[in-house]
Amino acid sequence: MSPLRMRVAHIDSLTPAIRRLRLVAADGAPLPAFTAGAHIGVHVPLGERTQRRAYSLVNAHGPADHYEIAVLLEPASSGGSRWMHALQAGDEFDIDAPRNDFALATGARRHLLIAGGIGITPILAMAHALGAAGEPYALHYAARDASSMAYHDEVGALPVATRWFDGGDPRHGIPLAETIGKPEAGAHLYVCGPAGLIAATLAAARALGWPDDALHSELFAATPAAPGDAEAPFEVRLAASDRVLVVPPGTSILDVMIDAGLDPLYDCKRGDCGVCATQLIDGEPDHRDICLSDDDRARGAFCPCVSRAKSACLVLDL
Repeated sequence: MSPLRMRVAHIDSLTPAIRRLRLVAADGAPLPAFTAGAHIGVHVPLGERTQRRAYSLVNAHGPADHYEIAVLLEPASSGGSRWMHALQAGDEFDIDAPRNDFALATGARRHLLIAGGIGITPILAMAHALGAAGEPYALHYAARDASSMAYHDEVGALPVATRWFDGGDPRHGIPLAETIGKPEAGAHLYVCGPAGLIAATLAAARALGWPDDALHSELFAATPAAPGDAEAPFEVRLAASDRVLVVPPGTSILDVMIDAGLDPLYDCKRGDCGVCATQLIDGEPDHRDICLSDDDRARGAFCPCVSRAKSACLVLDL
């Protein structure tokens, strides 16, 4: 589908660091419909090329005459959030149509929603959709304090929502084991937020016996290298393209391919959607995504947007 031209209709602040944007079609045409958990890919001009940044849609419970997103200003980011925070009402830009990689499970008997920080955006859309459909759910939302909690009042108005304030110490946040509980037939768990919350939530659920097919997650940042890891340059051989590229420290395989004039398929560039996944033919990978399962990796799946090499060379089917 061709990109959609959008206009910023309204902007307001949810917290000192989070802006809410209401987007409408620049030509006034109806917008493609979407379901709770969906995101749009915003075309952000950074340097000499345009990059895509994914933002979850918050308003899954209403008509598709506008899209609502919330953007956290991240000082350590590559510039996408700063560009979004510089937008003003009336500005226009392109987006990719909504795509859902974090959908509610069909046929579920109960839904447990867990969010941290800006991860509330798809989770709140899910809560509204479930409430409108009369489906049972519970929502738990964690933040440092009330002033940094986006949609604080809207979440508080939900009859089955609990807000947790940890003061910056996750140990004082959501009591995960107690909140998650033992698995029940037809129950599904959804978690979105920082990597630490996601990892802790999934680990707690698995320890309690929850099956993997009942666990759903979406990350709002790329998986970082482990502390102390030294990123060395390595070589990538692209078998289908008959190209050899050198990947320097601090640069992804995907960006090296784009700089070389190739046109790889990708979306989030954060390792959480799997759009860019390709087949590893040879070499020892350093997987840094969160979207591939152990079985996927065992079959050779590899995400060049964030993952790197432990060996001197990787051979990819690209």
